[in-house]
Amino acid sequence: MEENLKFLVSASGFELERIRTALSDNGIPNDSKPQKRNFSAKAVTGTDISIQDIYVAESDYEKAYDLCVGIGAIKLEGEETILGEEEAAAVEEFEDMPSGKRTAVRIVSAILFVLLAAMVIFGVDAITGWIKSLF
Repeated sequence: MEENLKFLVSASGFELERIRTALSDNGIPNDSKPQKRNFSAKAVTGTDISIQDIYVAESDYEKAYDLCVGIGAIKLEGEETILGEEEAAAVEEFEDMPSGKRTAVRIVSAILFVLLAAMVIFGVDAITGWIKSLF
């Protein structure tokens, strides 16, 4: 790339490849440079999972920035999550549950799980006993 490069975004792994592919597919030349080499991870996984800075030419910066915002790689200030009001209320409701109630729910859930597992085991045992009696 002959022009001056301008920093666009930092990413790693799949997100890095997704951004670079989107930029290339839209005809925006780009380059990435690792912030810090992580040789051991590459030796183990076979892929470079280090965080890399993505650079584009200054003339393509606006187009690249808009593209990254469009694919969700760059979040705008004040941008909210995709959760609707109902999901956000459910998350807040869970966070406000008292610890005693949360413990009681966990205990009841564990007991119900054990009962369900016992029912499955006894049911399978009864079915296999019935099949054996046919022969």
